[in-house]
Amino acid sequence: MNKNQHRRLLSARTAVAAACTGLALACASLAPMAAQAQAAEPAKAEQDQYRIGAGDTVRITVYQSPDLSLETRLTEAGVISYPLIGAIRLGGLTVNEAEAALANALKKGDFIKNPQVTVMVTQVRANQVNVLGQVGRPGRIPLDVAGMRLTDVIALAGGIAASAGSDTVVVTGMRNGQPFRREVDLPRVFAPNGRNEDIVIQPGDAIWVDRYPVIYLYGEVQRPGQLRLERGMTVMQALASAGGLTQRGTQRGLRVSRRGANGQVQSLELSLDDALQTGDVVFVRESLF
Repeated sequence: MNKNQHRRLLSARTAVAAACTGLALACASLAPMAAQAQAAEPAKAEQDQYRIGAGDTVRITVYQSPDLSLETRLTEAGVISYPLIGAIRLGGLTVNEAEAALANALKKGDFIKNPQVTVMVTQVRANQVNVLGQVGRPGRIPLDVAGMRLTDVIALAGGIAASAGSDTVVVTGMRNGQPFRREVDLPRVFAPNGRNEDIVIQPGDAIWVDRYPVIYLYGEVQRPGQLRLERGMTVMQALASAGGLTQRGTQRGLRVSRRGANGQVQSLELSLDDALQTGDVVFVRESLF
């Protein structure tokens, strides 16, 4: 092999290496974009199923027809005025149904042969939810965007009151014409794979945050009275939170009064490692010796 052939071979190898490097960089740059697209798919699906209400603001675009792009607010009757079509009712339709209604109207009027219409809800004004109980700012909260989740709404309401709020939130409303009720354990929302627990809130829902669960201690304890029941709290932990026993108190024969499912109060004898329940009343006896 002469010198010219050797140079051409080296040049070819260099070009191949550069091409492979460029391809690797291109794939690496596309990977985050693909991940973002996959993450955006559920949010897009949720908005597509959202029902547009009076007072909502929508942005309408038609492919290759910029003159037909429009951002407008629905009237109290759920109607908008759209170019070439005039008045058209979108209130009560899902986003997908609104896109189909606009496309059919443009096609029926022979304005566009095969219109591709996109509708996006940019502001939600008419649709509100009630947030009640132990939150920073209880009251009616507007759903500013479609597909808002439980944590979004609670944040708008000022969050759970740290001094009084429970970990369990109750959501009631209607789904598919049927009454809906769901108890959500907030710590599970933030656990791995807890996204499904952070449910999507619908217009007209009511969110209730109860007071934190409590137990009661009396008898020979340092600080008798009401005590917040922490998750999984045992009898021993409750006694420690109340300052422990007095000099006259004894751990033997601890009695707990507990209301059963039938509403009757039962008197139970628990060990120090037994877990307590909401509303339990713990009595610490006086030592006889």
